Amino acid sequence: MSASPSSFTPPAQVESAAPENEALSVDAGLKPPGPTPSQSRFQVDLVTEAAGAAAAADDDKSPSSDASTLQSGDKADAAPGGADPGTGGEEAKGRFRVVNFADPNGAGSPAEAAPAEGLQNGDTVMSETSLHSSTGGQHHYHYDTHTNTYYLRTFGHNTIDAVPNIDFYRQTAAPLGEKLIRPTLSELHDELDKEPFDDGFANGDELTPAEEAAAKEAAESKGVVKFGWIKGVLVRCMLNIWGVMLFIRMSWIVGQAGIVLACLIVLMATVVTTITGLSTSAIATNGFVRGGGAYYLISRSLGPEFGGSIGLIFAFANAVAVAMYVVGFAETVVELLAGMDALMTDQVNDIRIIGTITVILLLGISVAGMEWEAKAQIFLLVVLITAIINYFIGTFIPVKSKESMGFFGYDGAIMWENMGPDFRGETFFSVFSIFFPAATGILAGANISGDLADPQLAIPRGTLLAILITGIVYLGVAVSTGSCIVRDATGNVNDTLSSQFMNCTDAACKFGYDFSACKVDKDCRFGLQKDFQVMSIVSGFSPIITAGIFSATLSSALASLVSAPKVFQALCKDNIYPGLGMFAKGYGKNNEPLRGYILTFCIALAFILIAQLNVIAPIISNFFLASYALINFSVFHASLANSPGWRPSFKYYNMWVSLAGAVLCCVVMFVINWWAALLTNVIVMGLYIYVSYKKPDVNWGSSTQALTYHQALTHTLHLSGVEDHIKNFRPQCLVMTGYPNSRPALLNLVHSFTKNVGLMICGHIRTGSRRPNFKELATEQSRYQRWLLKNETKAFYTPVFADDVRQGSQYLLQAAGLGRLRPNTLVLGFKNDWRDGDMMNVETYIHMIHDAFDFQYGTVILRLKEGLDVSHIQGQDELLSSQEKSSGMKDVVVSIDMSKDSDADSSKPSSKATSVQNSPAIQKDEDDDGKAPTQPLLKKDKKSPTVPLNVSDQRLLEASQQFQKKQGKGTVDVWWLFDDGGLTLLIPYLLTNKKRWKDCKIRVFIGGKINRIDHDRRAMATLLSKFRIDFSDITVLGDINTKPKKENSTAFEEMIEPYRLKEDDMEQEAAERLKNSEPWRITDNELELYRAKTNRQIRLNELLKEHSSTANLIVMSMPLARKGTVSSALYMAWLEALSKDLPPILLVRGNHQSVLTFYS
Repeated sequence: MSASPSSFTPPAQVESAAPENEALSVDAGLKPPGPTPSQSRFQVDLVTEAAGAAAAADDDKSPSSDASTLQSGDKADAAPGGADPGTGGEEAKGRFRVVNFADPNGAGSPAEAAPAEGLQNGDTVMSETSLHSSTGGQHHYHYDTHTNTYYLRTFGHNTIDAVPNIDFYRQTAAPLGEKLIRPTLSELHDELDKEPFDDGFANGDELTPAEEAAAKEAAESKGVVKFGWIKGVLVRCMLNIWGVMLFIRMSWIVGQAGIVLACLIVLMATVVTTITGLSTSAIATNGFVRGGGAYYLISRSLGPEFGGSIGLIFAFANAVAVAMYVVGFAETVVELLAGMDALMTDQVNDIRIIGTITVILLLGISVAGMEWEAKAQIFLLVVLITAIINYFIGTFIPVKSKESMGFFGYDGAIMWENMGPDFRGETFFSVFSIFFPAATGILAGANISGDLADPQLAIPRGTLLAILITGIVYLGVAVSTGSCIVRDATGNVNDTLSSQFMNCTDAACKFGYDFSACKVDKDCRFGLQKDFQVMSIVSGFSPIITAGIFSATLSSALASLVSAPKVFQALCKDNIYPGLGMFAKGYGKNNEPLRGYILTFCIALAFILIAQLNVIAPIISNFFLASYALINFSVFHASLANSPGWRPSFKYYNMWVSLAGAVLCCVVMFVINWWAALLTNVIVMGLYIYVSYKKPDVNWGSSTQALTYHQALTHTLHLSGVEDHIKNFRPQCLVMTGYPNSRPALLNLVHSFTKNVGLMICGHIRTGSRRPNFKELATEQSRYQRWLLKNETKAFYTPVFADDVRQGSQYLLQAAGLGRLRPNTLVLGFKNDWRDGDMMNVETYIHMIHDAFDFQYGTVILRLKEGLDVSHIQGQDELLSSQEKSSGMKDVVVSIDMSKDSDADSSKPSSKATSVQNSPAIQKDEDDDGKAPTQPLLKKDKKSPTVPLNVSDQRLLEASQQFQKKQGKGTVDVWWLFDDGGLTLLIPYLLTNKKRWKDCKIRVFIGGKINRIDHDRRAMATLLSKFRIDFSDITVLGDINTKPKKENSTAFEEMIEPYRLKEDDMEQEAAERLKNSEPWRITDNELELYRAKTNRQIRLNELLKEHSSTANLIVMSMPLARKGTVSSALYMAWLEALSKDLPPILLVRGNHQSVLTFYS
């Protein structure tokens, strides 16, 4: 009998409410009840007393029955009876556990009685496995979410509340084990008859599809080769740092700079690399590290923009470094061949031939697999260390034949002479720039982070120890060469001191040699200054030094050849540069990036064929330094952001030291080669801008996000301590849009004057009869916020649940915003259908306006004659869901059944909730000349039936898009009839400052007296010029108070007829009763009282049609109605009469606080 090796987690006991006798009556032969959609999964897990007894019997056998985990090798014995584990089991849906009911005699076997072999280090194996039954090999899937030993108890009592466990914190399909899902808050807290929610991911746990695929590959691969800290990091770093510089340039550097400055050069380089090593250690120990080395560390710390730009140039630099090291090797070989007079063609072509053969052999070793490459590295390290020891032994063995070449053994006089600098055609910084590339290579171990058994331990330990050892060796070589070799030597045994030249002062004079001729003819070939191979002369056995040079170059080339494809593969897997996805594929058990190897080989080969690397070498150094600078900056940035998630286990770092390291790296870049540094910065910035523009769909919890939050919080608090000033007034709008894509015209118009100027909050009031589903509300909040961002709308989406629309609007008016970032203006859509529905909706709508004024808000109402709400148009959901699939969004489109939950907002409840993506009404379509792109858009989706739109819907869609298009030459007519503080004037000014509206002129209309028209016009012109607001025309209306046309007055009377109380025609008591039950009714008394005001609204509509019928937008002072005296129906009728049959009209009323000033 085989059982599932399901992952073992802390026990969690199911709450069982079944009485004993009821539980015992379950017949073993019957199919157990499976979970129905309406049931919680906990109701399914009714554990019988008998099964409990069976488990209790197991307690005696299994020592770990009360333990939180089963240790490796422990086995939980099966229940007596040895029945098939699949007996009575049924596949559960989703993540419901399969429950096996046992009969009272113990005929069933608990599903959790599974062997725990193979589990070690707290890691788990895949929990969803096939159970082959002993009878027929039938597959049963074991969905084990909380525990697989659910007969055990948590702290000895029945509960599904799980104890802390590492598997709850894993990412999905993490390579180290299976992610388990802890019981959700809903499952523990909600009533039992409620259907449990499907749980999402905790913040930041969600992987990109590429990471998930990589994690799965890592989880599935068996027998993967993983390296410890010595083989994986220390060996690689030492080999990479001990480059060819150690043998053929170190002695020359001492000759130029002297012992003191040579040691200073080594120490300066070591300081830069040590600080970078500390920073690398800090990042590498702040959580699990995957493959990708420097790219992975920088991208997960600073985000994809920096990571993507550095990843690409770092991979490229490693690829070119292969060429540099191989050419260094080939040059040495060619010099040997030339010495033996065995050149094949000429020197340059020989370098090309040998370099090509070498890089092909290195590629073969790399492709053979990491294990072979590691063995090659160990062999090369042994050769290299032997060569270094061979040199140091040689320094203690003075040989007479070597004296003429400048080697005399250790001597105080030689050391003293070589202590100071003797620059010949060089400067301190030029010598430093030649040495510094020898110190790079500290990331060789980090670059193969994916192949390390424990990167968190290996990277800090291996990298820092390698820096220490190599630094000491470099210093040792500097001091020893300076102490036993003179700067100049002729190599001529006969250049001994003659008796007439006794005034010789050089250190060589002490040994009887006179090399003063070197200073005159400068033709000497030996000594520190002239002979690059002087260490071969000094060493005990010179061919070993040659082998050391070969080893240093080949090992560095091999390390770079492995690093480049690994970094590049990690970069491609994250899909930051879409065209490079093909290089993400890995092959074999180690997921080797074979395609990356081929690409690296091609790049290296191209540079080998140039065979001249004097120009390319400084660029490579600069690329590496740019990576070091960003690693240091990452640590500083993460510490500065003060994110709770930044807690590296490596404590020996300091944010200011890391910043100093980053600055040092930048300085060194310019010291080495200023034009290469500039070029590097331009490339990094170019790639950064490209990735920022593309906005890859990843979220790695970078320190950039953390710092953005930190700064936003700091600035918001700082802002709260400052009193508002008129000069800084901004319209901060609470816009009652409902779902943001259901009223595009309202959204777009308000966004036009708030974008980059003021706050915009899209308010959505959710009302309904059923219990509010707050989890769904939170999901929608994040989904629609993402929709706004995707559509480049700078706004916040804020939904609230409320018993009715007015209560919801009061919630929003009071609680929306934060500190000074609070709305001060309420924006509503006009209720076009106010006469069709329940008049209590009108009562609510008018009360929302009154509430806004009570809260000291300004109020704006937008009216389009076609309407605003496009959410009812057929075909949107299908279109949007198809777009969502193609755009790679992670959300599932939720279509809300309105019969369960009527979503109301500022105007009539949406008849259908739309999805996340662009509705056809808001497609950016600037060149369609106003034609709605609905039909073709709908036809794009093959599956959805194309429903031809009726004429009114077609017009509605066209109208809803009008504020997205450039407005062209037209006018914005401002009817500033009443002084509300200036908001009526400020909004059109802000609008016409925007790109889409900049061709529109502002025309101002004001009320006045016939005999003072010129005076009023001049007064308004003066005021506008003091406000510095451009206008094209001012019109003074002297005939506002003229009586309206009779037919318009009659039409108004007919409109309000159904809403009148007509109290004169009934008894007073009945009239009062009716007024109480229907408070919106218009009394005869108020109608008479406000007759003049009514006439003014009708007259203004006539004037608007006369003067502004061609305007792109009308902005008009909104009439006010006194609260408690003007009924809702009358006020609504005023707004209707004023704004009907007009171009888009914005009724504006500020809160009567000044928002404009002419003082500086």
